[in-house]
Amino acid sequence: MNSSHCEAILLKHGIRPTAVRILLLEVMERFEHTFSLADLETEADTLDKSSIFRSLALFAEHHLLHVVEDGSGATKYCLCHNDHACRIEELHCHFHCEVCGKTFCLDDVHVPVIHYPAGYEVREINYLVKGRCPACRSKN
Repeated sequence: MNSSHCEAILLKHGIRPTAVRILLLEVMERFEHTFSLADLETEADTLDKSSIFRSLALFAEHHLLHVVEDGSGATKYCLCHNDHACRIEELHCHFHCEVCGKTFCLDDVHVPVIHYPAGYEVREINYLVKGRCPACRSKN
């Protein structure tokens, strides 16, 4: 992915493209599944932790990232490929491997429709499945 493509994505999400944000988005695009702040620090070693953290917060606020709580104690992120705030029916499930600790996006498995009582307003659903990933299952 080139810088002009990343710049266009940032602008589409209402984010001012800076050198740091473009570089960070280029790094994020290389991850196949979810990633953490620590993963980004390793891959974007020229950026400091506070710049990465501020960019993550901005990207999440502008719906460029989904925040995934997988129970590991480290917040994970995955890129959103929409240019708007995802509706509940557009959200996908995640799988957390209890052996290797990786969290995978299950892009083709959507969050099931949940009926909730009148008066409640749902703004976020985090649907997580835990177990062993195919690579860890094949080791045993």
